[in-house]
Amino acid sequence: MRLSQVEINEELKSIPGWSVVNEKLHKEFEFDSFNQAFGFMTRAAMEIEKMNHHPEWFNVYNKITIDLMTHDAGGITKNDVNLAKILNSLA
Repeated sequence: MRLSQVEINEELKSIPGWSVVNEKLHKEFEFDSFNQAFGFMTRAAMEIEKMNHHPEWFNVYNKITIDLMTHDAGGITKNDVNLAKILNSLA
C-alpha cells in the first residue's frame, strides 16, 4: 500500500541520508573506491533478491545513486522504507 506524504515524512526520520526526489526515495552513497562500491552492490543484491524488490540504481566509480519506489503501488511503500534501512545497514 502506498504511503501518504505524512507517513513518508515520518519514515524518513528512520532512514538517515534518504530524501524524496521525483516521488521516489533517493540516496547517493559514496565509497573510498570502486571495489568498495561494487562490494556494497553485491551484498545489496543478495538482500534485494530475498525481498524481490529491485531498486533503480546507477554506479559511477565510487558513487552509487539509488531510487526506490513500488511501481505496482504507484509510489513509496513500506517495502521501499525497509529496503532503504537494509541498504543503510550494508553501507
